[in-house]
Amino acid sequence: MITITNSSTTKELEGILKLQKQNLKNDLTPEQIKEQGFVTVSHLLDDLEKMHRYESNIIAKDGEEVAAYVLAMTEQSKSDIPRLVEMYESFDHILYQDKPVSAYHYIVVGQVCVGLDYRGKGLFDLCYNAYKDFFKSRYDFAITEIASINLRSMNAHQRIGFEVIYTYSDNIAVEWNVVVWDWKD
Repeated sequence: MITITNSSTTKELEGILKLQKQNLKNDLTPEQIKEQGFVTVSHLLDDLEKMHRYESNIIAKDGEEVAAYVLAMTEQSKSDIPRLVEMYESFDHILYQDKPVSAYHYIVVGQVCVGLDYRGKGLFDLCYNAYKDFFKSRYDFAITEIASINLRSMNAHQRIGFEVIYTYSDNIAVEWNVVVWDWKD
């Protein structure tokens, strides 16, 4: 039986890392990347523990196994995880509804992943709906970045309500879409 809940233990954070490792772009074939999507960033347990001090993550569990997750990152996280600084600083220059993203109170989706055996069963939507229900009273919207080549992820995010507000290419010519799921509409 699948349960949707907030992460609360080190074992659950380790389960997130296990699932993340199984879906890292660098460890997948081009066919898997195209058909199944991927995650880009590999976190350490220390990273997740630091992020968890500010907000918990949403996870789907099948018994004790983490079957899916949606990571929650706050602006406070950028001080703890140096590789986030550039992304948060870019929010000063990206406009949403005629204001810089940084002018809003937002939560960053640090990453979302559904385990291979659990795809196509609605877990993506269930986890994101739980994410929204948990955070919408404290944040204006959720924001994240998705590589344009990650079509499975782009389509799934747009299906539940995320909209592209900005597109850019990084220093290795990967095109990224900054997407927002507005909870104040």
